[in-house]
Amino acid sequence: MNALTDWQTAPALLALAAVIGYLLGSIPFGLILTRAAGLGDVRNIGSGNIGATNVLRTGNKKLAAATLLLDALKGTAAVLIANALWGYEASLVAGFFAFLGHLFPVWLGFKGGKGVAVYIGVLLGVAPIMMLAFVVIWIATAFITKYSSLSALVAMLVIPVALWILGPEKTALLVTLLSVISWYMHRENIKRLLAGTESKIGKKG
Repeated sequence: MNALTDWQTAPALLALAAVIGYLLGSIPFGLILTRAAGLGDVRNIGSGNIGATNVLRTGNKKLAAATLLLDALKGTAAVLIANALWGYEASLVAGFFAFLGHLFPVWLGFKGGKGVAVYIGVLLGVAPIMMLAFVVIWIATAFITKYSSLSALVAMLVIPVALWILGPEKTALLVTLLSVISWYMHRENIKRLLAGTESKIGKKG
């Protein structure tokens, strides 16, 4: 029985998927790992972001890699758990709210990261081939430009277009929403890129 086919129970289950997604997404792994390693509060360095790029500015590549992996996996976990319990539509809802949870975690006064790692993790759950495409685009752009933010922005521009062409439409819609929100969260990076003052990969501060 797929409860999502029952209009009386579907809203409640979708709401539950949203809550689970949000709670998973709001786990601030970057902050937890840097504090556990004795590096203090990652929000006090660089961009003040809790994501992997800012963790890299501590000089600890292993912590940055761990942050990237764990932030991605919380998005993937949200999608897979909801899909296993309640189906495809619920998995999209859970993925979307995992993304929002990372951006606006209740534990940190709704001030979180910019969502790139969670974006990748959600892609892994809903469209694995597109996740691989995202990584390839990111790596290629980063190799050429040395800008992490620009690499993410380019990938988040290409992937939704590819999904609208290849489908399914509901997945394309989800990824488009994630891209639009993340582009907005990167607005200061965009200003710095245009001004030529954006920090390059591996640069501290």
